[in-house]
Amino acid sequence: MPQIPELPGTLVTQHEQQQWLKHLVARMCNMDKPKFPGSQPVSFSGKDLTKLERQDYWVCEKSDGIRVLLLVCTDTSSKDQAVYLIDRHNDYRQLTGIFFPHHENPTFPLRNTLIDGELVIDTDPHTKQETLRFLAFDCLVVDNQNVMSRPLDKRYGRLSEWFYKPYARMLREYPQMIHGQPFDIKVKEINFSYHVEKVFNVDIPALQHGHDGLIYTCVNTPYSPGTDENILKWKPPSENSIDFKLVLRFPPCPSEPGKPDFHAKPVFLLHVWYGGSNYELYDEMYVDDDEWEKMKLTGEQIDDRTVEVRWDPAVLHWRMMRFRDDKPNGNHRDVVEKIIQSIVDGVEKDVLLKSSNAIRSAWKARLHKPRPQTQTQRQPPHPSVALRPTPPSQKLSQAHVPTHVEYRYGPLAPSPWSKVGGPPVIAGMKR
Repeated sequence: MPQIPELPGTLVTQHEQQQWLKHLVARMCNMDKPKFPGSQPVSFSGKDLTKLERQDYWVCEKSDGIRVLLLVCTDTSSKDQAVYLIDRHNDYRQLTGIFFPHHENPTFPLRNTLIDGELVIDTDPHTKQETLRFLAFDCLVVDNQNVMSRPLDKRYGRLSEWFYKPYARMLREYPQMIHGQPFDIKVKEINFSYHVEKVFNVDIPALQHGHDGLIYTCVNTPYSPGTDENILKWKPPSENSIDFKLVLRFPPCPSEPGKPDFHAKPVFLLHVWYGGSNYELYDEMYVDDDEWEKMKLTGEQIDDRTVEVRWDPAVLHWRMMRFRDDKPNGNHRDVVEKIIQSIVDGVEKDVLLKSSNAIRSAWKARLHKPRPQTQTQRQPPHPSVALRPTPPSQKLSQAHVPTHVEYRYGPLAPSPWSKVGGPPVIAGMKR
């Protein structure tokens, strides 16, 4: 699996400072509650091919790193600027050695700004040198202006012109400042949805970091914190993954049946998140003996962690991909159901590529149609957009549908052999 970077910066632990920052971001984003403001995609399925024909979407590779928001916090009276990273846990880490100039006057600091992006580790294929890099792909607030209600192309323009270009110009003029940066910054390249072949054949081969699919983002809809039905995460059906909480359950000890045998290989249970602190048993993860031995050799805690799994048709079970400590919880039960449906009704790469011509034709047709007049609109649409009657859905080849995938639900009976009992370390391994 690709290397997952560690988050730089100093974790903000003082309660008063935490609350002040969280409420600041909530005000900046016009949110009622101080929560993580980032948007989350939904899994791509066959019906979404029609979505790509009906509306303008942009597409890019889905980087395999850590999702973070970059917060620039500026006191306009003193011109003091502080910069933070916000992770999915809604924790804040303060960064040092970095400054963002104002786009109109570089001697002044950029005012309050919130940028969405991904932190990755790029590895040079020749020198093997690793570079921690922040890939910015959207913005919520820039220079004290909330742009969440604007279409994606406008937000992307502000991201480039007001945030990135002044920063890049500063580093060109003062190259000595590069050495103090906590990471490199780039704006992620995004393509029209019908240019997906370029993403596969040009963009992805040139990457120096891991990737795990594509992200389609609707051009004409606002930025929405939380799950956004207008952001589509595509993976080949065989590579779709789900995040659960992993819980170990041990068999009884042969000599003392009333006690669990912590030296034996446990059962690996996957618990699904219902919101808050509520989890329920969902299914079992398959781990062979060799994998179990390797797990023990790591000396890491195994149970009570968020784990990313995929469906393996060879054993008809979920298989572990990696731990996801960057996520505070597994996927919500509703999301799990949608991901499973995307596995059953998934779209293979060849079908996605074949759909490009229909997507391109629909996009071009919208350019020549007048924009419909409506009494109320949530936001001004992109000038190139005019909704038209839904085109006939492209019929998908049944060859890509994995008929052997089955829905696996059902709680097991409660058991005293759960991981929650027993000592924290067994045979030198953290439980």
